[in-house]
Amino acid sequence: MRTFNRPIRLLLVNQLTINIGFYMLMPYLATYLTGRLGLAVWLTGLILGVRNLSQQGLFLLGGSLADRLGYKPLILAGLLLRTAGFALLGLASSVPVLLVASALTGLAGACFNPAARAHLAQEAGERKVEAFAAFNVFYQSGILIGPIVGLLLQGLAFRVTCLVAAGLFAVLALAQARALPARPGGRAGAASGMLRDWRGVLANRAFLLFSLAMIGSYVLGFQVYLGLPIEVRRATGSELGVTLLFALSGSMAAFGQVRLTGWIKKRWTPEQAIVRGLWLMGAAFLPLALAGGLGSVLVTTALLTLGTMTVYPFEMATIARLGGDELAGTYYGFYNTLSGLGIAAGNLATGAAMDTGRPWWMLAVLGWACGAAVLLLTRSARWPACPKEQAVKSSGPG
Repeated sequence: MRTFNRPIRLLLVNQLTINIGFYMLMPYLATYLTGRLGLAVWLTGLILGVRNLSQQGLFLLGGSLADRLGYKPLILAGLLLRTAGFALLGLASSVPVLLVASALTGLAGACFNPAARAHLAQEAGERKVEAFAAFNVFYQSGILIGPIVGLLLQGLAFRVTCLVAAGLFAVLALAQARALPARPGGRAGAASGMLRDWRGVLANRAFLLFSLAMIGSYVLGFQVYLGLPIEVRRATGSELGVTLLFALSGSMAAFGQVRLTGWIKKRWTPEQAIVRGLWLMGAAFLPLALAGGLGSVLVTTALLTLGTMTVYPFEMATIARLGGDELAGTYYGFYNTLSGLGIAAGNLATGAAMDTGRPWWMLAVLGWACGAAVLLLTRSARWPACPKEQAVKSSGPG
């Protein structure tokens, strides 16, 4: 962290605090909806999917606004919207109000997530992989700390957890308003409209195909919030297992991400890291497909986290490489818009499978298919060559 400049260090701390507030609430939302409110699993999946759809479905707009208005205003807007969304989520009891609260919470992410990533990519320069590795350490540390705080607050009431999380986002917004330096986006003062920018993104075939191939990885990663917590409760009947799940995932990334990324960067190309990480994410669901129980859930969580750690820094740097610096927010926004659509559909399918059986084989095949799609793309003529500094001795992405 000390090797980066002050804006990057602030973005890292910002993401840590965001995730503490987010994960002290979200891991227990499915239990609250299916238990306290008595909703069906498929309806719970829909509500969670609405949050992701409103967040990642509007990432494109948020990213484009960040490119034009600057990164800081969008980060602050997102923090304030999440304050309102979490407060409303704690007070809601009907499905329509829960859907509105979920949508507000997602809209907040659509504002600050692409802005923060574009800001980080801009500040990092040639050190994008290292910067996103550090970013994931702070991201996952929030996952480690947040559920523990949430578990302690569960002894009071879920409403208290929501209001405390809302208050944390409000305090963070005030702090960032004072401390985060303003940076203009790459399209500040541009004469052309956003529609032209979006058409340019769609014309970038390598980026578009990469985005489509990676959709399934987000469906797999989201099972940490939907499928795996439900399976833990089936096996143990306790929230302690859910806390262990998030603690395992967060601690692995917090203590291993930088070392793992450094090891991979010396030995593999970015394409190899992404393909192999996707295959590992698919294989992570085999323990649950072959045997149930808490032990299998924890093994799946560990393998899924390791696959995500392998993919993430190279994935984020690849998006910046394919899109360029001028439209960084727009490219990150479009990428996550497609991912959001995939997560919404994946949640419905996974929720239905959880109601009738176990979806683990389906998820395993999805991960392997995504890896194969990226492999074929990176071996095609559409794929741009890696920068010279990223070249390694190994010859192919397989």
